[in-house]
Order: sequence, then structure tokens, then C-alpha cells
Amino acid sequence: MSSPFDLPGHSYQHLKETFQATSLFEDKTWKLSPHAWPITPKELEEIKTLGQACLDFHKALETLYIRSSEGKKLLRNKDLIAPWVADYLDRGKPHHLVKHGRCKVTRGQLPVVIRPDLLITDDGFALTEIDSVPGGIGLTAFLNRLYSSVNDQVIGNADLMLEYFYKALTAKTPDKYAPMIVIVVSDEAATYRPEMIWVCEELQKLGKRVFCFHPDEVYPLGDSMHVSIDGNPEKVDIIYRFFELFDLPNLKTIPFFFEALENEEVELTPPMRAFQEEKLSLGLFHHGMLAQFWSENLPKRSFKALSKAIPKSWVMDHTPLPPTAVLDGPLVGGKPIREWSDLSNASQKERNLIIKISGFHETAWGARSVTLGSDSSKEVWQEGIQQAVEMSENNLHILQEYQKPKRLTHPVYADRENVFGMQGRIRLCPYFFVDGETAELAGILATFCPADKKIIHGMRDAAMLPCQLVD
Repeated sequence: MSSPFDLPGHSYQHLKETFQATSLFEDKTWKLSPHAWPITPKELEEIKTLGQACLDFHKALETLYIRSSEGKKLLRNKDLIAPWVADYLDRGKPHHLVKHGRCKVTRGQLPVVIRPDLLITDDGFALTEIDSVPGGIGLTAFLNRLYSSVNDQVIGNADLMLEYFYKALTAKTPDKYAPMIVIVVSDEAATYRPEMIWVCEELQKLGKRVFCFHPDEVYPLGDSMHVSIDGNPEKVDIIYRFFELFDLPNLKTIPFFFEALENEEVELTPPMRAFQEEKLSLGLFHHGMLAQFWSENLPKRSFKALSKAIPKSWVMDHTPLPPTAVLDGPLVGGKPIREWSDLSNASQKERNLIIKISGFHETAWGARSVTLGSDSSKEVWQEGIQQAVEMSENNLHILQEYQKPKRLTHPVYADRENVFGMQGRIRLCPYFFVDGETAELAGILATFCPADKKIIHGMRDAAMLPCQLVD
């Protein structure tokens, strides 16, 4: 593979001035690199396979959830009924949200943007999350355009992100020539508002009717939802939701959203179907009782790709067991555990595990709920276990094997003049846009963190980069 140091790159001054001229995140800064992150053709093919697998997974997950909620059997030739699946995915959700996620109007509705989080490990890609309300769409589109100016091998070259995003949205109303699209960003998600405003402004330059609003600025008029453009009410055709579902009680106009949706007066994506936004679905993928369901309901290629990439994951359900039973979970001292608190006695090597909240909670995005056992004191590890158990009645956590990203090197600016080979670990976030039965890749955001950081996320010490194809 070609060395990144040999590829065309940007000057520090150009990068600095460009980012200062266009603020995409509130109060966010990161390290600068002259070069995009290199991706080999083999890696690119694997990423595309995983993207399609994630779309197939979403379809199968809907089948699993609906059959579970209706008490129907899950397998073709066996009477497997699993009401506990719907219980897991509905736990802690308000009744009206659960009801909406099951209603006929929402059947078959999937997110139009799917972003798996991929770590590069010594054994290949580790898929740690599938995000259906992903931030970074505008940032990745901006980075693709910026780095494409010196390198035509950037994945999502120029403005493919914007093109595919608009195409995925307008597919919701194929009979309309120029639909009114509103990207709705709540206060809780305000960090991402600048990038969504940038997306809207760039699409407006192309003659598209796409605008960014606060949820409270979208109001009912008759049976439809409207926004004010230049003081005049405009009927909304499509809403792109950029707010989390736990945030609904803070949005005063949200009851009108539900009413308009169920009367089919507006299209909204991603759909407000809470079961599609739970990390515990990765635990369901590895659940022994559901293995045959996934093999029956996923294409062979997708099943194989997900089986390889998704780390072993368990749902931390605090349910008393019969005296002779043990948990399906990691071993402690070479023996199975009977309750999650037994993990408190795990050695540091056995604690190579991550605890994180599944979803529908203010700490469910970013790294705010994550406890890495091997990087924590025994006291912090015990607190993480205790919190997961105590919250399980309303907010389930998952336990996941920690797949350590391998150490890599990439050129980063030390100052205005000097570039050095930074040692670090990488997370790749490919953005897939749903086009019918296909997940189309339009860009990959790389987050390159210093090697001493165990949990990879956006931070001041990281570099945020697009990706480029290399030989």
C-alpha cells in the first residue's frame, strides 16, 4: 500500500483557514492532517459488504420485533415464540411510542441513513454499533469536498454525500418533483446543527427546497405540518429527524408530528421506531436462541459478514434464575456466572469487556455511558455493573467483548510547518444511503485518536478525516 506521506496533501494554513471560515460543529476542534485516511480495495469491498449487511439486519430486526410482539413463531419449522425480544426492545419506552412503532403506517419503514461504527483490529473490522440517527453527515460531506480538491481518490469524491442524502430523502415522496424537506434538529442535538445548516445551504444552491428548523418551529396548519419561509407558511412533505427519541417530552409540537404521520400527511425519517435504535440488537444477534432466526432471515453473505464483525455481546437483563441455571455470558475464573454482579470478581484480563447503555437515554450517544473493564479500577468496574443492574428495569445495558483497535501511523501536523507520524487507533464511520434494496456508500469519516486512548470518539486530540482509496 502507498504511504500516506507520499500522497498529495493540504497545507496547514489552507486547512486552518477553511475550517475557520465554515464552523461545522459548535466549540469543536481537532488535529489537522494533510492527507485523507488510506483504504485498500479489499477493505473498501469489506466495508460495502458490511453496509449492505446492516441494511439486511435492519429488515430482519423488524421481522423479529413484529413477530415477537404479536406472539408469532420466529422459525419456519419450529414453534419458537419469543415475547421477551419485544419486551427488551420496548423496555422503558412510553406506550404511545411503542404503539406508533408497531402501527401499520410505519411497517416496512427503515432509516434512510445507516452508519456502522468500525474499528480496525488485528483480526479485521469490529462492528461495535449500527447508528440510524448518525451525526457527521455534513462534516463528512465537507471533508470529502475539501480533500477531493487535491486527491480524486477520496471515497465519496466531491459531493456524493449530498447527492445521495437528497436522493434517499426524496425517495420517500417519489411522486413529488420538488418536495419541501425540513431537517429538524433539537436543542439536545444542537452540537450538530451547524453541519445540518451547511447541508441545507449547499442543497439550496442546487435549487433544492431543504431547510433546517428547530422541532418547535414545525407547526400544524389544518391536517398538515408547516414551516414559515420568508414569513409565509409552507407545507412540509418530508421531515428528516435529527433528535433522539428520549428527547420527545422536550419537544412541544411532537404530538402533531405523530398525528400527521399516522394520517399520512407527512413523511418522516428515520422513523420514530424505538426498536431500531437499541444497541442491544447486537446482543440479540449473538443470542443462542435466535441463531437460527438470523440464518433464516439474512442473506448468507450478510450473515457471514455480521457474524465475523460483531463482537460477542450480551444483554444485561437482571432476572432471577432457577437454582441450576447460569447466565449466557463471559466466564469468570473459568466458570460460568449466575448473576451479573459475579463479574465484579473478574480479573483485569477477564475484564476485557465494555458496558454501555442500550439506548433511549441521554447518555446513549457518544462515549458517555461506556465503562471499559480492562481500563478501569475495580471500583469503577463494580460501579458500572451495579448501575447496569439497577437500571435494567427501564434501561438495559449491553456487555460487549472489547476489540482493541490496532496501532497505526498517519501524518498529522505538529504545527504550521511540520508533519509527524502520529501513532494512534482508528474508527471508521461509513455512511450508507438506502436506495430501495441497496445500501449505497457515499463517504467514510475516519476518527484517528492517540494510541493511549482506549475509547475512540471525536476529541481535541483526534484527527477527523475523510477516506481515500489507495493501491
